[in-house]
Amino acid sequence: MKKQYTLLNLAVALLIAITSFSQNSEFIYGDALPDAPVLSARGAYKVGVKTIEFTNKNQLDILKSKGTELAYYDRKLKLEVWYPANINSNEKEMVVYDEVMGSSNDPKRPIIPFSFNGRAAKDAKAITSEGKFPLIIVSHGYLGSRLLLTYLTENLASKGYIVVAIDHMESTFRDAAGFPSTLLNRSKDILFVLNQMAEVGRSNEFLKGIVDSDNTALIGYSMGGYGVLNVAGAGYSDNSLKLFGALTGGSTALATRLGSNAAYKASLDPRIKAVVAFAPWGMERGVWDGESLKGLKIPTFFIAGSQDDISGYEKGIKAIYSGVVNTDRYMLTYMNARHNVAPNPPPAESLKPGLHIDEYYRYAEPSWNEKRINNINQHFVTAFLGIHLKQKEFGKYLDLPQDSNAKTWEGFKPRSSVGLELLHALPEGK
Repeated sequence: MKKQYTLLNLAVALLIAITSFSQNSEFIYGDALPDAPVLSARGAYKVGVKTIEFTNKNQLDILKSKGTELAYYDRKLKLEVWYPANINSNEKEMVVYDEVMGSSNDPKRPIIPFSFNGRAAKDAKAITSEGKFPLIIVSHGYLGSRLLLTYLTENLASKGYIVVAIDHMESTFRDAAGFPSTLLNRSKDILFVLNQMAEVGRSNEFLKGIVDSDNTALIGYSMGGYGVLNVAGAGYSDNSLKLFGALTGGSTALATRLGSNAAYKASLDPRIKAVVAFAPWGMERGVWDGESLKGLKIPTFFIAGSQDDISGYEKGIKAIYSGVVNTDRYMLTYMNARHNVAPNPPPAESLKPGLHIDEYYRYAEPSWNEKRINNINQHFVTAFLGIHLKQKEFGKYLDLPQDSNAKTWEGFKPRSSVGLELLHALPEGK
């Protein structure tokens, strides 16, 4: 009987150990795969996360304006903020994010709530003893949400950045509305949030004294890429008014963001030091032309799929890269990837039978492992922003052979840098 009892205890202990290991080894979006490149690793800081909201009052309501009869409304923007945090030993660096899939304006894709885990502590106290941290503002696609790139936002916060991701009103899964709102408001929302975060750093106890808004980077995906490039200096072409006139009800509201507009040129913000544009949309539709692209003078890192069928590649993203001749720029290409080179991996809920395939293909790439893409993005974004916002000596991770198949890239595990291309061009005359 004693022997049986001992064996029972051993079996229970083994079960507890296996369960504990399983829980501790749960894969969270952004965790490193065995072949993750070196700079994808989490940084030295613990990460806090907090949800806040800003309201941009009395803005043009492009969806309700008709001709000269203009309507106005308050744009409420929900934001997720990740930051270096003081976390006690008894406090878990773990959060549950509440998200949805589907589309509020598509009856074939009903809103389906789901949740997923992240590595951050909700409402933890920020570190205030180390001075200021550079600011990063993240803009999602259409449709999307502020939680679409948590693998990257958490990772960057762990490396000493304050990262703010925007829910762009009328452009999220929950509140999808007419496309003209996104066309008009994307860049305006980003500028507004930059100013608000600067104020938070001055007066709000939450992050008071630690937001270095004078040292800001922008990250945008798809329509977010459309927005961040415009904020950074790539004014829209004069022809874009003709292209989008019908969509915007004949209004000239978009004229304020044209490269030829003096007011637009005056809006360019010297606080912005670097830009990362994932699959930016618009070039194939004439949003930019050769002249308007010349206004971008801030270092920019483009990330694209060679088979992008949303933003286009040769006549889309690559044409933007080639046209921004006045800036130091890179372009990382995932060969045979389509448009989804930025988001988190597909959630488990998207695998359920009977769902619209777009719930899965909102995240998934047909030729790539999304977790692998996430690690590579972490690596290159860390290198690029580290150089321009923290003056890190990361140049060796960008000074690479163009073709990753030719030789293992610096920072990659042996035999792991395949299927990638990295282009680099300096400003004209340099």
